[in-house]
This record gives sequence, structure tokens and C-alpha cells, in this order.
Amino acid sequence: MRFKPPRHIAWSVDTVDLADPFQREWYIRQVLLYGRTEDIRKLDLDELSRILDKLNLPSHIYDLWRAFLEQRKNT
Repeated sequence: MRFKPPRHIAWSVDTVDLADPFQREWYIRQVLLYGRTEDIRKLDLDELSRILDKLNLPSHIYDLWRAFLEQRKNT
């Protein structure tokens, strides 16, 4: 599924193919780094939980999401 991402998330490409696992993970990482609330709301949190360790996020962002996803899992 190709789509045109918002420029505040992906300014170096015109389209992203979410069917391509590499591009999908890259896009999710971009959303976590640069996304707005409305962008983050669209993420699949179960998918994010599965791939978070592979996204090579800055530690403060990784730690925030890891804590949130752990708390979500335990509720």
C-alpha cells in the first residue's frame, strides 16, 4: 500500500510503501520521532510493541515507548 506521508514526517520521499517491511518500519520510526498526535494515533500499538526494539530510537524515546507499551500490556 503506497501513500504520500505528511512532510513533517517524511520530507525526503514522495511515497512510502507500507507493504514493504523495511519502509514500514522506517515510517513508524519517523512517526515516533517527528509525528504529531494525529499521526501517532494511527499506529498499530500491537505492531509497535513487536518491532520497537528494531527501530534504533534515541534512548529517551525508546524508554518512553517501552514503559508505555509495558504498562498497556499489564492492564
